[in-house]
Amino acid sequence: MSTLSDDERDSITAVILAGGEGRRMGGEDKGLVHIAGRSMVEHVLARIAPQVGRVIINANRNRSSYARLGHPVFSDELNDFQGPLAGVATALAQIDTPLLLTLPCDSPAPPADLAQRLYHALQEQQADAAVAHDGQRMHPVFALLRRELLASLSDYLLAGDRKMELWLARNRCIAVDFSDEAEAFANVNSPEDHAEQEKRLLATAAHSQPC
Repeated sequence: MSTLSDDERDSITAVILAGGEGRRMGGEDKGLVHIAGRSMVEHVLARIAPQVGRVIINANRNRSSYARLGHPVFSDELNDFQGPLAGVATALAQIDTPLLLTLPCDSPAPPADLAQRLYHALQEQQADAAVAHDGQRMHPVFALLRRELLASLSDYLLAGDRKMELWLARNRCIAVDFSDEAEAFANVNSPEDHAEQEKRLLATAAHSQPC
Protein backbone atom coordinates (compact mmCIF):
# COMPACT_ATOMS: atom_id res chain seq x y z
CA MET A 1 0.00 0.00 0.00
CA SER A 2 1.43 3.37 -1.02
CA THR A 3 2.04 6.12 1.47
CA LEU A 4 -0.12 9.22 1.30
CA SER A 5 0.97 12.04 -1.00
CA ASP A 6 1.29 15.55 0.41
CA ASP A 7 -2.07 16.49 -1.13
CA GLU A 8 -3.77 13.41 0.32
CA ARG A 9 -2.30 14.06 3.75
CA ASP A 10 -3.33 17.72 3.58
CA SER A 11 -6.92 16.67 2.87
CA ILE A 12 -7.18 15.19 6.38
CA THR A 13 -7.68 16.97 9.70
CA ALA A 14 -7.28 14.79 12.79
CA VAL A 15 -9.23 15.43 15.96
CA ILE A 16 -8.01 14.00 19.25
CA LEU A 17 -11.07 13.39 21.41
CA ALA A 18 -10.27 14.47 24.96
CA GLY A 19 -13.68 15.74 26.03
CA GLY A 20 -14.77 12.96 28.39
CA GLU A 21 -15.34 12.98 32.12
CA GLY A 22 -12.84 10.21 32.84
CA ARG A 23 -15.30 8.49 35.16
CA ARG A 24 -13.47 5.15 35.06
CA MET A 25 -10.26 6.97 36.03
CA GLY A 26 -11.72 8.75 39.05
CA GLY A 27 -12.64 11.87 37.11
CA GLU A 28 -9.12 12.56 35.84
CA ASP A 29 -8.71 14.41 32.55
CA LYS A 30 -7.26 11.38 30.78
CA GLY A 31 -5.51 13.23 28.00
CA LEU A 32 -3.34 15.00 30.59
CA VAL A 33 -2.51 11.87 32.60
CA HIS A 34 1.22 11.19 32.32
CA ILE A 35 2.49 7.87 31.06
CA ALA A 36 6.05 6.93 30.09
CA GLY A 37 7.32 10.46 30.62
CA ARG A 38 4.64 12.60 29.00
CA SER A 39 0.89 13.10 28.82
CA MET A 40 -1.24 10.66 26.86
CA VAL A 41 -2.35 13.38 24.46
CA GLU A 42 1.30 14.16 23.70
CA HIS A 43 1.91 10.51 22.81
CA VAL A 44 -1.09 10.59 20.46
CA LEU A 45 0.06 13.86 18.90
CA ALA A 46 3.52 12.48 18.21
CA ARG A 47 1.98 9.53 16.36
CA ILE A 48 -0.77 11.28 14.42
CA ALA A 49 0.65 14.70 13.47
CA PRO A 50 3.00 13.33 10.76
CA GLN A 51 0.08 11.45 9.16
CA VAL A 52 -2.27 14.39 8.50
CA GLY A 53 -2.33 18.00 7.34
CA ARG A 54 -3.71 19.48 10.56
CA VAL A 55 -4.57 18.44 14.13
CA ILE A 56 -7.23 19.85 16.43
CA ILE A 57 -8.13 18.83 19.98
CA ASN A 58 -11.60 18.41 21.44
CA ALA A 59 -11.52 19.16 25.18
CA ASN A 60 -14.12 20.29 27.69
CA ARG A 61 -11.77 20.84 30.63
CA ASN A 62 -8.30 22.32 31.09
CA ARG A 63 -8.40 23.98 27.69
CA SER A 64 -5.35 26.12 28.43
CA SER A 65 -3.27 23.00 29.16
CA TYR A 66 -4.24 21.51 25.82
CA ALA A 67 -3.73 24.80 23.99
CA ARG A 68 -0.11 24.86 25.15
CA LEU A 69 0.49 21.89 22.86
CA GLY A 70 0.19 24.24 19.88
CA HIS A 71 -2.99 23.00 18.21
CA PRO A 72 -6.49 24.56 18.13
CA VAL A 73 -8.78 23.41 20.95
CA PHE A 74 -12.57 23.22 20.65
CA SER A 75 -15.15 22.30 23.27
CA ASP A 76 -18.36 20.40 22.58
CA GLU A 77 -21.21 22.52 21.31
CA LEU A 78 -23.52 20.27 23.35
CA ASN A 79 -23.39 20.65 27.13
CA ASP A 80 -22.94 18.06 29.89
CA PHE A 81 -20.37 15.66 28.41
CA GLN A 82 -22.51 14.04 25.72
CA GLY A 83 -19.87 11.52 24.64
CA PRO A 84 -17.43 11.21 21.74
CA LEU A 85 -20.02 11.91 19.04
CA ALA A 86 -20.48 15.42 20.44
CA GLY A 87 -16.77 16.02 19.93
CA VAL A 88 -16.92 14.55 16.44
CA ALA A 89 -19.81 16.86 15.53
CA THR A 90 -17.91 19.87 16.84
CA ALA A 91 -14.85 18.89 14.81
CA LEU A 92 -16.82 18.31 11.59
CA ALA A 93 -18.28 21.80 11.98
CA GLN A 94 -14.82 23.34 12.39
CA ILE A 95 -12.73 21.71 9.68
CA ASP A 96 -12.14 23.03 6.17
CA THR A 97 -10.65 19.77 4.84
CA PRO A 98 -12.80 17.12 3.13
CA LEU A 99 -11.87 14.43 5.65
CA LEU A 100 -11.78 14.11 9.44
CA LEU A 101 -9.73 11.47 11.25
CA THR A 102 -10.98 10.80 14.77
CA LEU A 103 -9.08 9.11 17.57
CA PRO A 104 -9.24 9.09 21.38
CA CYS A 105 -6.75 10.65 23.77
CA ASP A 106 -6.47 7.54 25.95
CA SER A 107 -4.96 5.14 23.41
CA PRO A 108 -1.40 6.49 23.47
CA ALA A 109 0.07 4.31 20.70
CA PRO A 110 -2.21 4.50 17.64
CA PRO A 111 -0.92 2.87 14.44
CA ALA A 112 1.71 4.86 12.56
CA ASP A 113 -0.18 4.10 9.33
CA LEU A 114 -3.70 4.73 10.66
CA ALA A 115 -4.53 7.58 8.28
CA GLN A 116 -2.95 5.86 5.28
CA ARG A 117 -4.87 2.61 5.62
CA LEU A 118 -8.21 4.24 6.40
CA TYR A 119 -7.78 6.71 3.54
CA HIS A 120 -7.04 4.09 0.89
CA ALA A 121 -9.96 1.90 2.03
CA LEU A 122 -12.35 4.86 2.06
CA GLN A 123 -11.40 5.94 -1.45
CA GLU A 124 -11.24 2.45 -2.98
CA GLN A 125 -14.68 1.50 -1.67
CA GLN A 126 -16.20 4.99 -2.08
CA ALA A 127 -17.45 4.92 1.50
CA ASP A 128 -18.46 7.81 3.74
CA ALA A 129 -16.71 6.39 6.80
CA ALA A 130 -13.86 3.95 7.36
CA VAL A 131 -13.41 2.45 10.83
CA ALA A 132 -10.55 0.43 12.31
CA HIS A 133 -11.22 -3.23 13.15
CA ASP A 134 -8.70 -5.17 15.24
CA GLY A 135 -9.79 -8.61 14.05
CA GLN A 136 -12.11 -9.05 17.01
CA ARG A 137 -14.17 -5.89 17.06
CA MET A 138 -14.62 -2.43 15.58
CA HIS A 139 -13.12 0.64 17.21
CA PRO A 140 -15.58 3.35 16.10
CA VAL A 141 -13.63 6.25 17.59
CA PHE A 142 -10.75 5.40 15.22
CA ALA A 143 -12.48 6.55 12.06
CA LEU A 144 -11.99 8.53 8.88
CA LEU A 145 -15.12 10.51 8.00
CA ARG A 146 -16.21 12.65 5.10
CA ARG A 147 -17.10 16.20 6.13
CA GLU A 148 -20.52 15.83 4.48
CA LEU A 149 -21.56 13.52 7.33
CA LEU A 150 -22.09 16.54 9.59
CA ALA A 151 -25.77 16.88 8.60
CA SER A 152 -26.45 13.21 9.32
CA LEU A 153 -24.67 13.42 12.67
CA SER A 154 -26.43 16.62 13.70
CA ASP A 155 -29.82 15.03 13.04
CA TYR A 156 -28.80 11.92 14.97
CA LEU A 157 -27.72 13.94 18.00
CA LEU A 158 -30.84 16.12 17.90
CA ALA A 159 -32.91 12.93 18.10
CA GLY A 160 -31.19 12.17 21.40
CA ASP A 161 -29.03 9.30 20.18
CA ARG A 162 -25.40 9.02 21.27
CA LYS A 163 -24.02 5.60 20.23
CA MET A 164 -21.33 6.02 17.60
CA GLU A 165 -21.71 2.48 16.22
CA LEU A 166 -25.41 2.98 15.46
CA TRP A 167 -24.79 6.29 13.71
CA LEU A 168 -22.01 4.83 11.59
CA ALA A 169 -24.27 1.93 10.60
CA ARG A 170 -26.74 4.44 9.11
CA ASN A 171 -24.10 5.64 6.67
CA ARG A 172 -21.86 3.99 4.08
CA CYS A 173 -19.34 2.69 6.60
CA ILE A 174 -16.63 0.08 6.05
CA ALA A 175 -14.42 -1.80 8.49
CA VAL A 176 -10.68 -1.73 7.82
CA ASP A 177 -8.53 -4.62 9.02
CA PHE A 178 -5.89 -3.71 11.60
CA SER A 179 -5.60 -7.20 13.11
CA ASP A 180 -1.82 -6.98 12.67
CA GLU A 181 -1.78 -3.96 15.03
CA ALA A 182 -4.52 -4.90 17.51
CA GLU A 183 -2.55 -3.73 20.55
CA ALA A 184 -2.42 -0.20 19.15
CA PHE A 185 -6.08 0.29 20.08
CA ALA A 186 -5.69 -0.57 23.76
CA ASN A 187 -6.88 2.29 25.93
CA VAL A 188 -6.29 3.35 29.51
CA ASN A 189 -9.32 3.05 31.78
CA SER A 190 -7.75 1.87 35.04
CA PRO A 191 -4.47 1.91 36.98
CA GLU A 192 -3.85 -1.61 35.66
CA ASP A 193 -4.31 -0.44 32.07
CA HIS A 194 -1.96 2.46 32.79
CA ALA A 195 0.76 0.16 34.08
CA GLU A 196 0.42 -2.20 31.11
CA GLN A 197 0.51 0.59 28.54
CA GLU A 198 3.45 2.28 30.23
CA LYS A 199 5.39 -0.97 30.09
CA ARG A 200 4.63 -1.27 26.37
CA LEU A 201 5.57 2.33 25.59
CA LEU A 202 8.85 2.12 27.48
CA ALA A 203 9.73 -1.15 25.76
CA THR A 204 9.01 0.39 22.35
CA ALA A 205 11.14 3.42 23.19
CA ALA A 206 14.01 1.21 24.33
CA HIS A 207 13.93 -0.78 21.07
CA SER A 208 14.00 2.40 18.98
CA GLN A 209 17.05 3.88 20.76
CA PRO A 210 20.11 4.29 18.46
CA CYS A 211 23.11 2.05 19.12
